[in-house]
Amino acid sequence: MMEHARIVEVGPRDGLQNEKQSISTATKLELIERLVAAGLRDIEAASFVSPKWVPQMADHVEIMRGLVHHDGVNYPVLTPNLKGFEAAVAEGAKEVAVFASASEGFSQKNINCSIDESIDRFVPVFEAARRLGVRVRGYVSCAIDCPYDGAIAPGKVADVAQRLHELGSYEVSLADTIGTATPGSLLPMLEAVAKRVPVAQLAGHYHDTYGMAIANVVASYGFGLRVFDSSIAGLGGCPYAKGATGNVATEDVVYLLHGLGAETGIDLDVLVDCGAWISAALNRQTGSRVSRALIAKRPATAVA
Repeated sequence: MMEHARIVEVGPRDGLQNEKQSISTATKLELIERLVAAGLRDIEAASFVSPKWVPQMADHVEIMRGLVHHDGVNYPVLTPNLKGFEAAVAEGAKEVAVFASASEGFSQKNINCSIDESIDRFVPVFEAARRLGVRVRGYVSCAIDCPYDGAIAPGKVADVAQRLHELGSYEVSLADTIGTATPGSLLPMLEAVAKRVPVAQLAGHYHDTYGMAIANVVASYGFGLRVFDSSIAGLGGCPYAKGATGNVATEDVVYLLHGLGAETGIDLDVLVDCGAWISAALNRQTGSRVSRALIAKRPATAVA
């Protein structure tokens, strides 16, 4: 029987949130529609955070109101606290994501509180979500290394993942936030977390700063993970990692998974066209190696 793997597309949120140039709401909405057309069924659409901290996500209300709803397509949004959760639900959100760090230093620098305090803030979010029937996905940032604290012990990651799982996260995504992981550092972390959270409820979220993201997807797939976060055209970056190249490209992950015999439900050619389109809109080359290779093979008259 063919294995099934699921992609959570984070380009419209995680991929675009660090962009300095202005990106119109219409462009973001068209990107989401093109991703749906390629077969993506889980697409992070927006972030309900203060525009003061993330100006690129200031149009989250307009994004939610402009989304075209398709059967079987989910549009999760990031909500950092109860206020953000309530605002997101008021705009029709059916799934939200919450973030906690495995690093005390990152937690203090990023959201000005300890790990324990950050998780305590999520308790009313989970309570409200249960009451309203809203699904919650948990993220653990700095699951390998932290720009402030250095290497993070696998047990620390397991502690945070377990707490998010016990609070009610239907899935916990483990994030290599600054993209330093290799299979050698990743697998011990996965082993520690899997003792606390079922592998079927874990996802991998790998940045490609050192070019290791695809290797980490391969290692995670071999470990048993079947859910991976990725960003169209490799959009994104991390303000805490100088030179970071963003999330692993969705096109590259899909090509890999198909090569491993997994079914994703995604049309790679349509996905490549989508990545070429948003890259052109941002006036840059795609960050996907697969896209560059496939586009180069096309007839000269082909239009992306």
